[in-house]
Amino acid sequence: MGDETRLYLIAELSAGRRGSISQLTRGSHLTRQAVTKHLRVLENAGIVRSVRAGRENLFEFNPGPLDEIKGFLDSVSEQWDQALARLKSFVES
Repeated sequence: MGDETRLYLIAELSAGRRGSISQLTRGSHLTRQAVTKHLRVLENAGIVRSVRAGRENLFEFNPGPLDEIKGFLDSVSEQWDQALARLKSFVES
């Protein structure tokens, strides 16, 4: 996720449409090999999935894993908010 190319691909696919490798490289400076490499990483992480359509693979965004991460980060954020509120209360009393 920390890679600029992967974020670009996620942004493109999260718009709700499927895209082939050639469609995802169109209009960018990326090579087909680079896009393929990054899509495979995202596919292994479960963030995108490929669907066979004729002779090509179409890739689509799968928000499930990111929703799980967001839920975890929201939980950690809530714990920090509570800890900071307790610290503030302690300091002010």
